Amino acid sequence: MEEQMSLFPEAEDRRPPQSVTWNGWHGCNPCSSGCLHCYMMRRDKEYGKDPTKVHKTANFNLPVRRYRSGEHKGLYKIPSGSTIFTSFTSDFFHPAADEWRAEAWAMMRERSDCHFFMVTKRPERIAAALPADWGVTGYDNVQISCTCENQYWADRRLPVFLSLPLPHKSITHEPMLERISIRKYLKEYGEQIESVSCGGESGPEARICDYAWVLNTHMQCVEYSVPFYYHQTGARLRKGNRIYEIPREHQHTQAHKAHLDFDGTRLPAWDEPDTEAD
Repeated sequence: MEEQMSLFPEAEDRRPPQSVTWNGWHGCNPCSSGCLHCYMMRRDKEYGKDPTKVHKTANFNLPVRRYRSGEHKGLYKIPSGSTIFTSFTSDFFHPAADEWRAEAWAMMRERSDCHFFMVTKRPERIAAALPADWGVTGYDNVQISCTCENQYWADRRLPVFLSLPLPHKSITHEPMLERISIRKYLKEYGEQIESVSCGGESGPEARICDYAWVLNTHMQCVEYSVPFYYHQTGARLRKGNRIYEIPREHQHTQAHKAHLDFDGTRLPAWDEPDTEAD
């Protein structure tokens, strides 16, 4: 059969991928100790808004918006290959968003050319909130990370989270509030856990994050060959007997200077971190 020629072929998208934040809904409720100094709640209160009122945003359909004119007419506004950080001013699995979630999943399915990354404190709600066509393999373009700020919540959230049929799973300790042992989870589920990351708390009332806690989690990941990332120090980092007050603009760079990031295949040559702000 002769191939049918299109008189108006779709334009080729040659734009580079982007990192985009997509908050389809906004607002949340505290559910554990890690929520005490939530940046979203702090910011909303500064503007006289109620942060616990969960509402659909004007950017709800952001992933599937297209250009209507110009050189990119017909193309999605978010380029192919982009990473879309999802629900960072709420929790994707918050019960107040149940009526909108099916449509959000449909947009992720439509944009299978992009990578969606989300973090949740509510893994117990994931199974019932998955789309009907998720099956046992899920959507390969969706990564879900479960955040556990202390041992109490690690031992309650991780057994639920790690047993779910999710193609891409990761663990986050942020804000990291104490030393956390996840060895038993790395031992049992290490092949499924794509990464573990740690970060301290930010903001004027930030609680202390001890560098020794971060280093301990790093060594656990090295032991089980699971990738590890130390992505921010937080505003108050304790190292030895000293507490460092670190401005927000230096928290990521100072964490990187610790050289703790580990790709899961080799032992990194890490040095003592430079915790003095530049």
